[in-house]
Amino acid sequence: MDNIPTHIIQRDPDQKEFLQAVSELLETVQPVLDRNPEYRSQAILERITEPERAITFRVPWMDDQGRVQVNRGFRVEMNSAIGPYKGGLRFHPSVTLSIIKFLAFEQVFKNSLTTLQMGGGKGGADFDPKGRSDTEVMRFCQAFMTELCRHIGPNTDVPAGDIGVGAREIGYLFGMYKKIRNEFTGVITGKGLNWGGSLIRPQATGYGMVYFAAEMLAENSDSLEGKNFLVSGAGNVAQYTTEKVLQLGGRVLTLSDSSGYIYDEEGIDAEKLQHVMQLKNIRRARIREYCEKYPNATYTEVDPELDHNPLWNHTADCAMPCATQNEINGQDAQHLLNNGVGLVCEGANMPCTHEAINIFIQNNILYGPGKAANAGGVAVSGLEMSQNSMRLAWSQDEVDNHLRRIMQSIHTTCLDASHAYGLSKNYLAGANIAGFVKVVNAMIDQGLV
Repeated sequence: MDNIPTHIIQRDPDQKEFLQAVSELLETVQPVLDRNPEYRSQAILERITEPERAITFRVPWMDDQGRVQVNRGFRVEMNSAIGPYKGGLRFHPSVTLSIIKFLAFEQVFKNSLTTLQMGGGKGGADFDPKGRSDTEVMRFCQAFMTELCRHIGPNTDVPAGDIGVGAREIGYLFGMYKKIRNEFTGVITGKGLNWGGSLIRPQATGYGMVYFAAEMLAENSDSLEGKNFLVSGAGNVAQYTTEKVLQLGGRVLTLSDSSGYIYDEEGIDAEKLQHVMQLKNIRRARIREYCEKYPNATYTEVDPELDHNPLWNHTADCAMPCATQNEINGQDAQHLLNNGVGLVCEGANMPCTHEAINIFIQNNILYGPGKAANAGGVAVSGLEMSQNSMRLAWSQDEVDNHLRRIMQSIHTTCLDASHAYGLSKNYLAGANIAGFVKVVNAMIDQGLV
């Protein structure tokens, strides 16, 4: 993190995830700063790394035993230079201000790449919905929205889902917003189809990432067909990544949750994927139960204290981390390299450490950074906002075609930006440079605000 100005570190010395995200960006945009001295004179680094607004609030609620519980809620409105704040809500015990700030910071540049007019924000709480009843989740969501509703709106800040916030939580959150504000607006995306949601929104992040990977391979006269994939996670992103990989002729070998992972050498076909969806979306069970129905697969419990994740130590062609931040470290990256992986595409936000990314780039592994590769989710959220504004509902094919075009556009934008600075097919640098320049120029146009 030597490339971060000292005073930025001194402001938030304990926010390691946020500082990691800032460091990754600054490492690749130095040529832009050198070519545009006005960015430094306008204190752009200081402005773009400081949230426009960071809100922390308590969330008191009552569990099924009548006990009062208190959680901490967050909303970081990072940057609105190109549109209203847009970004998900995460409910997970690991949520801290550093986590939310890093996600909001990444969201700014991800959103700018989508071609849609959206700023960047993120929010959430250290509440764990796992193991809670529907009524407990409803009470928590209603208490959370009682405070959040003061800060959001369809033209101000439009949240969505993230880890721990799926269709159930979105419904409870939207219902409480509507009750308090007495208005039916597109204030939250990821809504149910019969009350303002968009087709393929749940699929969008996974589908979009696979489209991006397909573009990367096509650029090298290759395709996904016949390739083996290592995928982490078992939520929406991992599920629909698997579905789209299957549709395009690839084969997924792994899925995981916080306890461990399954490895199915025969491949997770459409029938097996439906079983995973039943396990995770309806029964909310652990991924190890997959092996009860498909005993030829193996389940490996992963010790969180282990210095590597054995999921990434299997022979494959492509890796798609779709679980959480920093799930692939340098040792994992070396295992992927040794096992023949030639493409890594990020479905999660910042799932690879700085050391891992350097290994990928130095060894010519095609590397699709999350702010580009997983932008499909927020892109379709933006399309949902458009449909809400026009009181329209587009068909699945219409939305999917929009998504594919957006991912193709992001791929082209990343390549063009990297080539403009003399970097050959460096998607990380291209994504960072393109997103940074677009946001920074808008900030300068709008003066000191």
